[in-house]
Amino acid sequence: MQLEVKTIKKHFQKSIDTYSENAFVQKVMADKLAAALVEKNFESILEVGSGAGILTKELSECLNFRTYCANDLVEKSEFYVKKYIPNAQFSAGDFRRVNFRKKFDLIISNAVFQWCGNLDKIFAKCSGLLNENSILAFSTFLPDNFKEFYSITGLSLDYKSVEDIRLLLEPDFDIISIEQFEYKMTFDNPLRILAHLKNTGVNSLSQSKWGIKEVKAFCDEYRLQFPETYLTYVPLILTAKKRS
Repeated sequence: MQLEVKTIKKHFQKSIDTYSENAFVQKVMADKLAAALVEKNFESILEVGSGAGILTKELSECLNFRTYCANDLVEKSEFYVKKYIPNAQFSAGDFRRVNFRKKFDLIISNAVFQWCGNLDKIFAKCSGLLNENSILAFSTFLPDNFKEFYSITGLSLDYKSVEDIRLLLEPDFDIISIEQFEYKMTFDNPLRILAHLKNTGVNSLSQSKWGIKEVKAFCDEYRLQFPETYLTYVPLILTAKKRS
């Protein structure tokens, strides 16, 4: 499924202040994404989907750069970005529609691209914004992500496979590195899973509000199918170089 931008923004706007303390997997992804960068010195960096600043903080500590630009749907993200990089430039809005007036040596994004439809257009825009031989680095999720939640609700994003992503990158990029892994989070009960999804903005998967009846049915079925009460994340970490 693909969601409207205004729906995604609404849910992440509500969760931005609780995101960092609940986004355990996204922090692991940010660490791995930063570690995957062989080069540590960049003239200009663009972070797409800066959110609560999890990746911003990591990059501020491990990279050297002259200028840093960040973009996010949620305007309050600017507060978190400038908490770690006070002189950063910030552009609010849908990345696909924001007009950036310069090119970059690194475009980097953590756990964002799964929310974007038409990844081919995302990669094409990144290519247009990168200098030759510059780097695109991102993390996203693969098709088995949240497979337990999907088996009960039928709700899922249009996660792309590694091969799909390879093919979409092929016109403009050479892949440098790929890492995929599985991360299972265990919860006390299914209600905790729903709270976790809400506090990380992922409750936007459902465009309708659940009442007591729907929540009870979800919890009962979750306990039945997955008595250990876990939720599986399947992240992908990828770096690529724009061809000259």
